[in-house]
Amino acid sequence: MSSRVFSFASSLQTLFHPAANASPAARGGRSRTRGGLLRAGHVCPSPAISMLPSTDFDIQVLVERRVGLVNDVKELLLRQRRRQNTASGGRETLATVDHLQRLCIDHYFQDEVDSAMDDVACLQELVHGGNLHDATLAFRLMREAGHHVSADEVLGRFTDGNGDFDFDLAYSKDVVGLLGLQDISHMNMGAKASLYKAKEFSTKRLESVIKQLDPNLAKYVRQSLDHPYHVSLMQYKARHHLSYLQTLPNRCTAMEELALADFQLNKLLHQMEMQEIKRWWLELGLAQEIPVARDQVQKWYVWVMTAIEDASFSRCRIELTKVTSFVYIVDDIFDLVGTQDELSSFTQAIKMWDIAAVDSLPSYMRSCYRALYTITNDIADLVQIEHGVSPINHLKKAWAIMFDAFMKEREWLSAGHVADSEDYLRNGVVTSGIPLVYVHLLFMLGHDLEKDASGFIDHIPPVIFSTAKILRLWDDLGSAKDEAQEGIDGSYKELYLKENPRLSAGEVEEHVRCLITSEWEELNRECFSRRTFSGGFTEAALNVSRMVGVMYAYDGGEQRRIPVLDDYIRMLLF
Repeated sequence: MSSRVFSFASSLQTLFHPAANASPAARGGRSRTRGGLLRAGHVCPSPAISMLPSTDFDIQVLVERRVGLVNDVKELLLRQRRRQNTASGGRETLATVDHLQRLCIDHYFQDEVDSAMDDVACLQELVHGGNLHDATLAFRLMREAGHHVSADEVLGRFTDGNGDFDFDLAYSKDVVGLLGLQDISHMNMGAKASLYKAKEFSTKRLESVIKQLDPNLAKYVRQSLDHPYHVSLMQYKARHHLSYLQTLPNRCTAMEELALADFQLNKLLHQMEMQEIKRWWLELGLAQEIPVARDQVQKWYVWVMTAIEDASFSRCRIELTKVTSFVYIVDDIFDLVGTQDELSSFTQAIKMWDIAAVDSLPSYMRSCYRALYTITNDIADLVQIEHGVSPINHLKKAWAIMFDAFMKEREWLSAGHVADSEDYLRNGVVTSGIPLVYVHLLFMLGHDLEKDASGFIDHIPPVIFSTAKILRLWDDLGSAKDEAQEGIDGSYKELYLKENPRLSAGEVEEHVRCLITSEWEELNRECFSRRTFSGGFTEAALNVSRMVGVMYAYDGGEQRRIPVLDDYIRMLLF
């Protein structure tokens, strides 16, 4: 690869290293894997865009402003820390940590956040002795930080002997406490009736009082119900949380201004990354060679931008977007273009991993193969420079597994026969492309290649399997009609309906939604309990699961728009 990959543009170095004393740890106390070359890549500047700094000087001024604001908020946290030996001081600190997390700026204060979350006595006092808001906030922060905390024990103080919440009690009128109850209800790890009941109760109660609330609070409650915190996009939620904070009488302007500065710098970085990816895609020329395939560079980038939020992982986002683009292109070749014989030859060529193997393939397949081959080897070279070991054999195997899965699906559907819905779904987890993309990410983050790689590829771990299954089920609900393509494709929902003819279409859809809920609970177990992988890796899987619901949130109109996605893209890119 060209040496420019490892160089900085002078105006961007401060974007990749936002603050000298900022910790690279992940949100919620989970450490991010430290990186160097893959974290800090050169991206070419995009044209100046309104409302964003457009010169080196403007960027430097904004970065210096950010450093000052970080120090101001650190002073606030220090003052609160000195008062934390009291219940009110502990409550104040946790409230600040909550705002920092909701604004996506907690990574600047990871030492202070970790210190607050290590004060177990304070946390236990609030979670077991505080009011509904104290208890639910402490519960959420403790669970995110990896502390064992029982939902039944925490919520037992607010329920009757049957575990039911009472609409007549005082806490049922505590809107902020009810919002906290709604938040934690989405952190269920399975088999906890108390959290199911918490979700039902808080939803009903908030819906019933929303018209009586102050307009600003009512808007915040509506947004919280429509987009629950744990299962929604953090950057999207951050903008709405900031808007709400700006309506409150008691405000921390330093925190708000820091969030605004961070939003601006991240948007500029995303625009620059997007420009480099667009340039790469145009130079590649596959859109012209395979005109029926999807040409959705922005969509591919948004997936990866959402998964990997850390500003310092710019090069990682760019390279993973290229991998993601090939998942879509290969999918379209199998669904729309290739004949059975051509696809079989294509799959065999991938397994050989030799440029000479493409000579017998059609022209468009040769072009796709060469581009896929090049980007995969380039990424392997990057990883070897960064971490001292080449993952190329693992990456080749991951591509071969995905091609085999596409081939199997094509053979099933061409023959008009699929073994059963469960086989289709297991295969669909692989063809989702999630396992392939995350194998690449695993190596970019520097995981132990010998310890993690082989098992990851041969036996997809739960954190990735659940994410891929959530995507596949959402896709197969029948919502993914935006591509307007005609080709060979399948659907778990349709297969399950054929196997269960007595069920109505509505009952089958409810079954699919229950499966999605079950996979979210499995993902929660991985995030909050098992913690098999690094926090940065697990967070990336969690973020993709959050993005799935947005990608398929169609408005039901004839144009099949996705308003939340449109809003999200405007916020982060334009």
